[in-house]
Amino acid sequence: MKFIDEYRQGDIAERLAAEIAHATTRPLKFMEVCGGHTHTIFKYGIEDLLPENITMIHGPGCPVCVIPLGRVDDAISIARQPGVIFTTFGDAMRVPGSKTSLLDAKASGADVRMVYSPLDALKLAKKNPGRSVVFLALGFETTAPSTALTVMQAEKEGVENFSVFCNHITIVPALKALLDSPDLQLDGFLGPGHVSTVIGTRPYEFVPAEYGKPVVVAGFEPLDILQSVYMLVRQVVEGRAQVENQYGRCVNRDGNRKALEVLFDVFEPRDFFEWRGLGSIAHSGMKLSRKYARFDAELKFDVPGLRVADPKACQCGEILKGVKRPWECKVFGTACTPETPIGSCMVSSEGACAAYYNFGRLSKIAERSAAGS
Repeated sequence: MKFIDEYRQGDIAERLAAEIAHATTRPLKFMEVCGGHTHTIFKYGIEDLLPENITMIHGPGCPVCVIPLGRVDDAISIARQPGVIFTTFGDAMRVPGSKTSLLDAKASGADVRMVYSPLDALKLAKKNPGRSVVFLALGFETTAPSTALTVMQAEKEGVENFSVFCNHITIVPALKALLDSPDLQLDGFLGPGHVSTVIGTRPYEFVPAEYGKPVVVAGFEPLDILQSVYMLVRQVVEGRAQVENQYGRCVNRDGNRKALEVLFDVFEPRDFFEWRGLGSIAHSGMKLSRKYARFDAELKFDVPGLRVADPKACQCGEILKGVKRPWECKVFGTACTPETPIGSCMVSSEGACAAYYNFGRLSKIAERSAAGS
């Protein structure tokens, strides 16, 4: 298959891994910010290819994983109100709130429906003019333009029974929060590929300029990841700290200007937004601008708006910050599985815990433990 198989060639992967091993024996820690990268690393066994001195840390780039319990509770509260059709992507239906999930709310009578795009929710609103249709908007700058365009379409068509419960977030404030965290020492970042197709590489330039850390924006195939790690290693060895773009076939420095124009028109930054694991981060969340406020579900409905602590047994927060690995959580693979998730990291396919579990990382850990004993 053109432009797929070319990035999955095992012989080239082995050569890249050898080049990385030859470049340095210094222990280095790199964070892949994007959940899509985490998925690729586990699926293709890239951790097993890399030399032992290179450690990949899994960051908070899974948008479903970083939703705090309080926001899930708010979504459930809206879904249970009379006359509401609540729509969301499939992964979000199983994210646990403080007591239940949207899937449980559906089972108990709430009209919760899975959609594949916000336009599906808008179509439902037009077909059901006597009901309020709410779309749970999630994701970074990657998915926010589709929500923005749907809101613009709703205004154009005068669909007043459509609204958005907005949980869109932005990547740069999260990176700053990670870099300012005293308990996380990193040598560089694999920059997110999908987000960068929208915002470009320019917004990451503060990382080398202010923190002296290299960033390589990476694609999502196995050879993309390995080449990006090699580029990071070369920067460290050569004493450089720059933003480099490995994913040049899809990403440029200035991003997608049309998409950015739509985002700036429909959304405005929140003063603060709560992230699971990272806490409250200034200007890291989006809300509908005044121009489109009539489509804001938070203004249409009463929501609890409470901050809820994570269950003590779940260590999703530490995993999302990269302080702990999934297998270091006491409930991982036992009480917490993809079928019975306690934390959000086990729900989404991009979550680190789900990726570890689904691609056999747990068995690898057991093998290594047995070998060391």
